Amino acid sequence: MLVLETVVRIRREYAGGKAIKAIARDLHVSRKVIRKAIRAPEGAFDYRRKVQPLPRIGPFQDRLDGLLEENELRGRRDRLRMTRIHDLLVREGFEGSYDAVRRYAARWKVERRRDFGDGTTAFIPMLFQPGEAYQFDWSHEDVEIAGKPMRVKVAHMRLCASRAVYVRAYPRETQEMLFDAHARGFAFFGGVPRRGIYDNMKTAVTSVFSGKDRVFNRRFLIMADHYMVEPTACSPAAGWEKGQVENQVQTIRGRFFQPRLRFASLEELNGWLEAECRRWAERQAHPEQGDQTVAQMLEIERPALQSMLGPFDGFNESEHGVSGTCLISYDRNRYSVLSTVARRTVQVRAYADRIVVRCGDEVVAEHPRFFGRNRTIYDPWHYLPVLARKPGALRNGAPFQGWELPPALARLRRKLGNGDDADRRFVRVLAAVLTDGLELVEAAVREALATGTASDDLILNILARRREPPRPLTIVTSEDNALRHPPIADSARYDQLRNFNAAA
Repeated sequence: MLVLETVVRIRREYAGGKAIKAIARDLHVSRKVIRKAIRAPEGAFDYRRKVQPLPRIGPFQDRLDGLLEENELRGRRDRLRMTRIHDLLVREGFEGSYDAVRRYAARWKVERRRDFGDGTTAFIPMLFQPGEAYQFDWSHEDVEIAGKPMRVKVAHMRLCASRAVYVRAYPRETQEMLFDAHARGFAFFGGVPRRGIYDNMKTAVTSVFSGKDRVFNRRFLIMADHYMVEPTACSPAAGWEKGQVENQVQTIRGRFFQPRLRFASLEELNGWLEAECRRWAERQAHPEQGDQTVAQMLEIERPALQSMLGPFDGFNESEHGVSGTCLISYDRNRYSVLSTVARRTVQVRAYADRIVVRCGDEVVAEHPRFFGRNRTIYDPWHYLPVLARKPGALRNGAPFQGWELPPALARLRRKLGNGDDADRRFVRVLAAVLTDGLELVEAAVREALATGTASDDLILNILARRREPPRPLTIVTSEDNALRHPPIADSARYDQLRNFNAAA
């Protein structure tokens, strides 16, 4: 390919009357090239290959086109690198170099943009009024919790007008986590926008039809009705329809999660993330109102937000059977319930941080939620009715190992000592909790221990006395005992009796 200086010299010498043959001999250029330079308009001389031979890629061109097309349809995190695509072709017999694949992929992308440029490279800027809408999305980030690597699911919310952001990490991307993220996000913003923009995630959308027609999940619609929000779903594979939160995912990943975060617990991580959201809003300038920060624009937008009457009761309910050992299996773990519902069916309401077990209208268990697997979480008080009938189980019963008793009961346990008789006496005191309640039993134990006596009979006697009806509070006086009709002294009545006896 000739440089521009050579082309200009050729055109100048030819215009001066020099022959093409002489110019070619002096510049060591073929006469064909000389003629093309002379005919080129205004000295423009670009070499363009009309046919690309592709000697190595040719037999694999259709396969490579298919791989590139599939790769474009994948999510950004799941897309294959060009080195991986080259490796896949090599496994199928391709003998070309990586650079050949890379150059072909670059040309393929240019051609694809040219064919679909009206729908993929040009966008319409969006403008939102204060309080009008928010956008929601999930991302997956790698952190270190308690010294172990963990991939967390991060919920992202963004107010479209003020650009305020809220992020929170969860161990799962389930519906109860979605509900919890909305409740915390609206509380963080100080109100609720009128419309929510989502992608077609399964926790929100049940069916996707053409256009914007969607069938939303029933529980999701109940949540939207609670907050008075109109849900809107984007078109499939059209991330630009919620471009603000899509951009937020990349921004937050670079600013918050890199380098890898290390925290003792997920709660500590979320506390740090919320503080960073506030700090970022105070330091970040608004993209449209450059003289205002995001935090200042949020204060301006808050009056336009709907008031939040209260958090949505965001649970995911399912039915489970209770085993004979008073356990239910949920999310690969086992939780204890009251022994009164053994071998019955109960309803488990799973929240983001706890599970509540109900049998009809009665709550029969409540536990902090555990996200590992193959673990059994006991509450020893659930087994108290069974223990009252089988006091021998206190020593080796699995629920009672490492039982953290209230201070008064723990002291009584130490005073009674070990052995079958001590266990039986202690269980007698524990069984009183079923009728008198834990608070009254603790008070009775403290009263007995204060006298220096660790006796189950004394404790039960104290509880029995406290169950007696209270005495009247009024003081009885002599005036209250006075007769209303006092008797009249009459000694003549004795004479009448004496005369009656004599006659007899």
